[in-house]
Amino acid sequence: MDETKAFEYTPDMFENRELSWLKFNERILNEAKDTKLPLMERVKFLSITESNFIEFFMVRVASLKDQENAGYKKPDLAGMTPKDQLEALDKACHDFVNRQFQTWNRSLYPALKKNNILVIEKYEDLSEEQSKFVDIYFKKNIYPVLTPMAVDASRPFPLIANKSLNIGALLKKKPDAPVLSKEASKDSTVFATVQVPTVIPRLVEIPSEAPYEQTFILLEQIIEKNLGVLFLNYDVICANPYRIIRNGDFSIDEDEAEDLLSEIQKSLHQREWGEIIRIDGEQDTDKRLLKFLMKNFKVSENALYAINGPIDLTFGMKLYGKVENKKLFEKSYTPVWPKSIPEGRPFFDEIKKKDRFVFHPYDSFQPVVDFIRYAADDPQVLAIKQTLYRVSGNSPIVAALGHAAENGKQVTVLVELKARFDEENNIQWAKKLEKAGCHVIYGLVGLKTHCKIALVVREEDDGIRRYVHLGTGNYNDSTAKIYSDCGIFTANEQIGEDATAVFNMLSGYSEPPYWNRLALAPIWLRTKFYSLIDREIANAAKGKKGLIVAKMNSLCDKEMIEKLYDASRAGVRIYLVIRGICCLKTGIKGVSENIHVVSIVGTFLEHARIFYFYNDGDDEVYMGSADWMPRNLDRRVEIIFPVLDSDNKNRAIHILDTQLSDNLKAYYLDADGEYKRFDKRGKVEVGSQSEFCKEAQLESGTKNKKLFTERTFTPAFAPEDDE
Repeated sequence: MDETKAFEYTPDMFENRELSWLKFNERILNEAKDTKLPLMERVKFLSITESNFIEFFMVRVASLKDQENAGYKKPDLAGMTPKDQLEALDKACHDFVNRQFQTWNRSLYPALKKNNILVIEKYEDLSEEQSKFVDIYFKKNIYPVLTPMAVDASRPFPLIANKSLNIGALLKKKPDAPVLSKEASKDSTVFATVQVPTVIPRLVEIPSEAPYEQTFILLEQIIEKNLGVLFLNYDVICANPYRIIRNGDFSIDEDEAEDLLSEIQKSLHQREWGEIIRIDGEQDTDKRLLKFLMKNFKVSENALYAINGPIDLTFGMKLYGKVENKKLFEKSYTPVWPKSIPEGRPFFDEIKKKDRFVFHPYDSFQPVVDFIRYAADDPQVLAIKQTLYRVSGNSPIVAALGHAAENGKQVTVLVELKARFDEENNIQWAKKLEKAGCHVIYGLVGLKTHCKIALVVREEDDGIRRYVHLGTGNYNDSTAKIYSDCGIFTANEQIGEDATAVFNMLSGYSEPPYWNRLALAPIWLRTKFYSLIDREIANAAKGKKGLIVAKMNSLCDKEMIEKLYDASRAGVRIYLVIRGICCLKTGIKGVSENIHVVSIVGTFLEHARIFYFYNDGDDEVYMGSADWMPRNLDRRVEIIFPVLDSDNKNRAIHILDTQLSDNLKAYYLDADGEYKRFDKRGKVEVGSQSEFCKEAQLESGTKNKKLFTERTFTPAFAPEDDE
């Protein structure tokens, strides 16, 4: 034990967070390249890489630039300064963009054409009939919305909104054009720009011609084709689309903010007009136009991305929604109602008998909605308390909370206003809830409230009883269909006491002298995890079996990684299922040889956090909202809760076991820091997500049959063969 503590871990034993994230986005890109997947699923994955990548620039790259501008030189856990990271990212990001468009140009675009779906990328490719249709569409639907903006001595360069797609043009006045001003009479080239309106669908379906069944054109191409209509007195020398990405990360001094809601509303404007950190232009853009843009945007050469294809690949998600050929899509999965929960009636009595486990999206999210909905109408319910981090645009849970307040219930809702990119949405919900009579709170100063908890207080014959829902994912009925998350309903008295203490802490300054079952960040969650890992280390030191299995989104906390290294050196076997960032390195001799990491990228986004500790055979399982990142452990309100019921524990263990057996959608992290596919030769193919779909359907139609009882933890690769 003392020996492991004295070991010095050096920066080369850690992976840089940003480079690890890029490897995650690369794994998503691999799904777009996978010819075994239905074509439109591949298009969807390419679109996801784009939306992920833009957010990465707005937040992570922008943050590094802020640090560099401020002269911050402290290295990260991998020993890289902000300048080092930006230099490494410059090459890696440009390379990634090239691979994105190679995937589109060489694979997806030809495959769409082969399946009789045409996306016209250049208006010159339109037939005569299509050209007429496009011109009429422009005149009726687009022209009235556009605002062309010229730049000259009297008209300064306009402010260009973040992420907006625009068309830049160089113009020359026609010799016979009327002279409107002294400036206009000059025989010179002028710049003009037109924003592609976001209020009109970017992907426009137009009449098809054989052999194509569906034909689409991008909105910017329609505008570019008709650009002369906007500048009648000028000849268009050149015109090309461009897009800028701005710094979207903003901070608020909460200690000085008198009204957090209004302060965040003001700060949202920073995102629209922050420093420009990237500019995208087509590969064949006129050099004079590019030079003009870069000068006015005040960006260097490395901020320019030359795009070989349509700028902003997120249009792929729109295409996904418009293509009619169902053979090009994966067969959709319909979530099933959990067999353990009665459908169509309040289920408080069922929860009182036994904790109920739900696994979304395999199990329907409707029981979570109904938990609040039934409570809102139940005359025995006195109070409802809930945290909301991200909710859907038309949230039935928010509607039920408002209805509960109107019914005279005491309703307390914590709406996290600082949920990045959901601030505006959450502000609107907060106002609506307040208007309905709910007591709305915005959390603790300096901390995001990220935990997922709902508490229903009910008056029953034997006294007050508390019912609690705890989960790993947001109370969002939309994302619950595509995010893989776990949750439990419980009437456990100790958890109920803790739940009350959580809301008292969030709404006031009351912290209980002790906690029964729940572990909270930033109070003592880190200490809790350390103690659980130390117990496995102590058992291994005694010659007993030490085993840790953990599933999460990201692992980048230096101290937590060092603790895992300590455990590995002591002989504890560690299996990690990490979807995204992993700053831990495997296969380091004498350090991490006992640690194995897999990442699963599939139809559903892996979002659940599950933590298993062998505990000398008396295994313990925890779930919750926290990843092993500094922000989750130190700067957020998070909850980790124990899975106490033996059947539910078996199911959680089975989830981990099945994911470690996945050899179809899983990658393993090798000693070189690369993520590799498993060799399936001679092995039974296992896709964990498809297995969970089958099991949920089986369980839904099965009576009195025990499922999920195995506890093998047999990974897809044997430990000695993982190289």
